[in-house]
Amino acid sequence: MSLHITDAFDSGNIEVLDAADPQRIRLEIRKDNGSDFYQWFHFRVTGARGSALSMAIENAGGAAYLEGWPDYRACASYDRETWFRIDTEYADGVLTLHHTPECDTVWYAYFAPYSMERHQNLIAWAQTHVDVDLEVLGETLDGQAMDLLRVGTPGSGKRTIWVTARQHPGETMAEWWMEGFLGRLLDDEDPVARVLRDRAVFHIVPNMNPDGSKRGHLRTNAKGVNLNREWDKASAANSPEVFHVLNRMRETGIDLALDVHGDEALPYNFIAGGEGAPNFDAKGQELLDAYKAALKTASPDFQTAHGYAVDAPGTANLSVCTNYLANEFRCLAMTLEMPFKDNADLPDSEHGWSPERCRKLGAANLDAMLALVDRLR
Repeated sequence: MSLHITDAFDSGNIEVLDAADPQRIRLEIRKDNGSDFYQWFHFRVTGARGSALSMAIENAGGAAYLEGWPDYRACASYDRETWFRIDTEYADGVLTLHHTPECDTVWYAYFAPYSMERHQNLIAWAQTHVDVDLEVLGETLDGQAMDLLRVGTPGSGKRTIWVTARQHPGETMAEWWMEGFLGRLLDDEDPVARVLRDRAVFHIVPNMNPDGSKRGHLRTNAKGVNLNREWDKASAANSPEVFHVLNRMRETGIDLALDVHGDEALPYNFIAGGEGAPNFDAKGQELLDAYKAALKTASPDFQTAHGYAVDAPGTANLSVCTNYLANEFRCLAMTLEMPFKDNADLPDSEHGWSPERCRKLGAANLDAMLALVDRLR
């Protein structure tokens, strides 16, 4: 059987330069359309069962986040459900994947992919719950739906919580996180979920960037626009994804906003707040600290020792979602980051940071929300 490599599927991204020799396969990652960003890869190899593959991604040295390559191991799967890590090395600007497949076909990816088909399944499952309303806020540039799940019925005294994920489409761990978050929130046997649904209305956007997700982008939408730099200037022409979500946020107001992401370099789970926003105050700091403490108690996979440097007061970039929302709505706004690599505090040599661990962390956030829900106003 001859070797065959393809990326012609949802979220695929690779260019084959030479695949004549299985031990000297030469590849490149395509840039996001209309952008210089690239780092996400996802491709399928057939016809290599039992053959030692050496696959060199030759343009890795020009990728968006070079700090993401040291100590990184690529993901592989035979069934597209269970993803395991393979030997990977980075040297002289080249990322090389080493693997001997045990099956005829194997998929390789920067992180476990989350397809738009799986997104459709998630939306379909969630909408069957009696407390869920599904609405399309608008369309993307490629004509895909911007799905919003509203969980709970607005009422007097109820808090308003917004949860968004995957502004950067290559950060697929964010939608795996959403599976765990929604799975617990809609569990009628879970007392934490039941109390939260009684005290708050949730507005949830499981995927903020459907176009980039389907196209195999790392960071941008169909037009090459980084959505997490659009919140102070969102437009229907350039960033309809943010434009439509922000319009609805202005209708509902916000008491708590959580935006879920992945970080290429840091091997930890952490939260970045809106400390640098001009309207950030002592209460905002108190709530931010309390949320992080509650999440750390709920999940040993979360920590507070490592993260981004905190912006000086009044210096935050208001084009960033968390900073903009903290300032505009004077709410508790946070960015939750997960690793592409592994959690260095609790490493898993076989799977690294994985979809299942993303789901567990998503579920744990309900405990943190319950700890704060009555203090949000």
